[in-house]
This record gives sequence, C-alpha cells and structure tokens, in this order.
Amino acid sequence: MRIVFDQGTPVPLRHCLVDHFVVTAFEQGWSTLRNGELLAAVEREGFDLLITTDRRLKHQQNLGARAIGIIVLSTTSWPRIRAVEHMVVAAVQNVAPARLIEVEIP
Repeated sequence: MRIVFDQGTPVPLRHCLVDHFVVTAFEQGWSTLRNGELLAAVEREGFDLLITTDRRLKHQQNLGARAIGIIVLSTTSWPRIRAVEHMVVAAVQNVAPARLIEVEIP
C-alpha cells in the first residue's frame, strides 16, 4: 500500500508499516496544501491512504467520494501512538477507498 503521512503524523510511525511504501506530505512538497488540495494530490499521485491527525477533516471534506482511505489519529504524540501501534497497523489493514477510520489513542 502507498501511504502519505500528513503534517502532524509522527514520522517514526513509518517503521511500524514496513510492508508499505510511506512518504510524508513534506517529502512530497505538499506541506503548504490545504485539506482538499492535499487529498486531491494524494489521489492524483496514486496513493492509497492518508494518515492524519486532523480530526476536523471529516467535517470539512466530502470523504465518501474519495478514491483513497483515510486514517485519523487522535493525537500527534509519538510515545502514546507507539504504545498502541498495533491499533494503527490494524486500521491500515482494514482501510478501504472512501473509508475513514478514526483511531482513538489513549
């Protein structure tokens, strides 16, 4: 799976997703794109999934028409995410196009 991490997604998370190709929005030159523009760029470049920490995304965009899956993490805290990285891995395994999965990190 080809995955893009949005700005707030901790980069070390990519080491938990070793079976996938992972880049950051920054690495792609997309750090200044707003939500709709970023989603369009992710789709246009053939990525399958966006992982973000922007909890407002589902209220700001029509995600049902998207060709990509989206995972929203409830925090940007790497220590908290690392403690439950299995939850993120499970979400990646279960995501599908036009589907949003929210991962509540304790």
